[in-house]
Amino acid sequence: MPLKLPSFRARRDVYPPDLWTKCPTCSTMLFNKQLEKNLRVCTNCGHHFRLSAEARIEHLLDPGTWGERDPGLQSVDALGFVDLKAYPDRLSAAQLTTGMRDAAVWGTGAVGGHEVALCVMDFGFMGGSMGAVVGEKVTRAAEHALAERVPLIIVSASGGARMQEGTLSLMQMARTTLAIQELKRANLPYIVVLTDPTTGGVSASYAMLGDVHLAEPGALIAFAGKRVIEQTIRETLPPGFQRAEYLVEKGMVDRVVERKELPPVLGSILNTLMMGRARRLAAE
Repeated sequence: MPLKLPSFRARRDVYPPDLWTKCPTCSTMLFNKQLEKNLRVCTNCGHHFRLSAEARIEHLLDPGTWGERDPGLQSVDALGFVDLKAYPDRLSAAQLTTGMRDAAVWGTGAVGGHEVALCVMDFGFMGGSMGAVVGEKVTRAAEHALAERVPLIIVSASGGARMQEGTLSLMQMARTTLAIQELKRANLPYIVVLTDPTTGGVSASYAMLGDVHLAEPGALIAFAGKRVIEQTIRETLPPGFQRAEYLVEKGMVDRVVERKELPPVLGSILNTLMMGRARRLAAE
């Protein structure tokens, strides 16, 4: 008689992807529910995972103070752009995945009791790329801050300008910069929170024009990529180049702040920058 071998079931993955996440820094397997409770920061090494715009707003603002503005703004395919996919298809896929209309949201709220205009970018929407809608929302947030005489806070997370919108996306660098300059002329505080990554046309415009620049640990902050720079200058760049900690040493970032500490740090900065301002503005 032929030998009958026992049957074996295919081995199941020990760590189901919907339950666990592997930390890219220390390789620790993190239980997703615990990771979310810890604001998506690794409990072993402190690696800061990317955070959605919705979670970021909930974390930064005083409870119950958020009011979104212009939620219906949506990009259009003005150039009829097609690469591997048509641009409208890419937009639809990103909207379905993130639940957002575009890569940024803006509105009003309070941080430490101070009313602010807030604009938050989400890397999950086409890499947080800056198109006409992102530029419009940043500009409207700045214009609201100017009209209401309140501080502006922007949380950046972007791979740069959106290639599917061509020159239209590059124009946003100029118009957002002009809107920020109007805030500066009015002596209104502008604070930028730099998160991983902040690169390209965003870092070359409004993301690096703040009165105060805070950054999350390990955040990539750059214009061009490291490999491109090394090939251009034919030199090897130092370790940690373009990371938040390196930029603090070089004076481009004021402070690296852990995610859980951002609300109190922002509140303290606003207390200082707005000291006595409320009384003067009320008198005006």
